[in-house]
Order: sequence, then structure tokens, then C-alpha cells
Amino acid sequence: MKQVRQKQIMEIIEQKIILTQEDLQNELLSLGFDVTQSTVSRDIKELKLMKGRDRNGNYRYIANNVSTDDEISHQRDIFAKSVLSVDYALNNVVIKCRGGLASGACVALDGMFHEFMLGSLAGDDTIIIVTRCVEDSKTLFEKLNNIL
Repeated sequence: MKQVRQKQIMEIIEQKIILTQEDLQNELLSLGFDVTQSTVSRDIKELKLMKGRDRNGNYRYIANNVSTDDEISHQRDIFAKSVLSVDYALNNVVIKCRGGLASGACVALDGMFHEFMLGSLAGDDTIIIVTRCVEDSKTLFEKLNNIL
């Protein structure tokens, strides 16, 4: 069922402009999939969907279908264009983003620096990353600032 649902999600985001998890959940519900917001959220993460601009300039969920060689460059570009500032305290890194872009920047971060993270959480314009220790937070902070 999960594979069928995730295949349907990919078809939905190709055909329609989906701006929120709720929009995607409603589309799935209308197609007969009994899904919760948390299921949709997990599917988005597993499918590595991000918010960005499509070929026509529409802001929406898009698939991250770039090759491995281009992926890091693409992720750095998304991060650099989305982020306003980075700071850290103890084992937390806090990233301020342009409105609505934290989710896409967080997906990019997860792809680039997952080895430093215990977990990440993105809101509309803020990301918080929890690391194992202060040293990891400082290292991640420095790496992120080098991208900006």
C-alpha cells in the first residue's frame, strides 16, 4: 500500500500545484487513501520532496530528481537561496530562512550533513537541528556558514 500511495503522490505533485501537506493529504483522501498528516509528512521525507519553483516559476512541492553528481550542488543552492542566518548554542543549530522555505532547506541539509544530526525540524521560516554534542554543532555551524 505504501508503494502505491507514494507512486500516487509523485503523480499528484507532477500534475497539480501542491503547496502544503494538507493539500497533499486532501488529494490522497479524495483518491481513497486513508492517510493522516504524519503519514503524508513521512512520505514527503522518504520521497525527498522539497518545496521549490517548478519550470514555470510556480512555488510547490517538487521531486528531487537530480543525479548524484549534481545533488550536492543542487542542495547547496537551495540552502544558500533559502537561508538568512545560522547560529548555534550547546548541541542545537538554529537556521532562519526566508518565509516558506525552511522545509526545502531542511531537506537539503538532511542530504548534505546527516552525519552531524540526531534530528531536524522545520517550520515555515526556522529550522532547528539537534546534534550529539557542542563540537558537532560548532562544526555544522561552520560548514553551513561556508555555504552562505
